[in-house]
Amino acid sequence: MLEWSAVIAAVAFTILVIYLIITLRKVMTTLSETEKTLSDARKAVNGVTEEAEELIHTANQISDDVKGKMKAVDPLLESVHDVGDMLQNVTSSVKRTALQKRTPKTIHTQDSNSVQIKLK
Repeated sequence: MLEWSAVIAAVAFTILVIYLIITLRKVMTTLSETEKTLSDARKAVNGVTEEAEELIHTANQISDDVKGKMKAVDPLLESVHDVGDMLQNVTSSVKRTALQKRTPKTIHTQDSNSVQIKLK
């Protein structure tokens, strides 16, 4: 009976070892696939990082270009504003002059009677 117990224990231990070997192989396969996936992810992240850096660099160049052009356009806009103010002043002066000259005009004819004509 003792011999049968030893045989059963040995068989059970062998089955356990075989089961552990199969499980460890599956774990090793999974770890290998995980390592490959992480390696691919690192490569992808590095590629995206490089592209993002290039994009940021390009955006900075565009921003600098726009700032330079805005500085170049600022004097032009100020000149246009000044011309607008000047035109407004001229228009106001012309209106004032026109209003001041709206006094009735007297036209003398050969008759001694005078005729007044109001010009608009």
